[in-house]
Amino acid sequence: MLDEKKLGEALKGGCWEGRAICLETTDSTNAEAKRRIPETNGRILAVTAEQQTAGRGRRGRAWISPPGQNLYFSVLLQPDLPSQSASMLTPAAALAVCRALRAADVQARIKWPNDVVIGGKKTCGILTELFFSGDGGYWMVTGIGINVNQEKFPAEIETVATSLKREKGREYGREELLACVLNELTNCFQSVCSSGDLSALREEYEGLLANRMERVEVLDPAGSWKGTALGIDDTGRLLVRRNDGSVEAVFAGEVSVRGIYGYV
Repeated sequence: MLDEKKLGEALKGGCWEGRAICLETTDSTNAEAKRRIPETNGRILAVTAEQQTAGRGRRGRAWISPPGQNLYFSVLLQPDLPSQSASMLTPAAALAVCRALRAADVQARIKWPNDVVIGGKKTCGILTELFFSGDGGYWMVTGIGINVNQEKFPAEIETVATSLKREKGREYGREELLACVLNELTNCFQSVCSSGDLSALREEYEGLLANRMERVEVLDPAGSWKGTALGIDDTGRLLVRRNDGSVEAVFAGEVSVRGIYGYV
């Protein structure tokens, strides 16, 4: 099980100012974080679990959570942002994870908007949810799953998933990695809340964007179409050049984007 004391030691000297709780099991760390809102006293809270019995990804997909190998955690906070701007913190979270993995000598990149990949295979997924309070304010919980020391994957995701251990051939200390992610999350979230957008992070994000200048298919309920991913705008929307040369800004909450020639 993750060592809460060891995690606390690893967090010392960083910019993380919240509380971190390590659990053995829960249904979902996002749900657990939401249940703990009354005990936060307004402080940022991280909830980790060795195993989730009902972990979820984007669009209601199940997140497979084998125990004792990976990182499953959620960060609960009240952002200093209007609720309609909170979606910008999701790509900021992807950048934070990418920074932490690269600091661990893993050449991670971002698949827009918020998957982190290694060699074109997914190693991290992120799910952000908002909860509105009776006083007109809101809470945001960002759930993150990182495949760290897992070696075997179910057949249905074998070709599109990977882990740090699979890629680098060694085990990683999960407490140290989690501490690095939490500190980078603090930095990235503070940047967005300070500027009101992703402008200060945009160049770095685009430099790590795995599907930049790649052919993509935009899966729009109004009709799918293909184009070339160019980068993002200051709000995190993906800029895609259509075949007719026009550029459209794609919002993650409305559509999905997939690579034409593979996962990325």
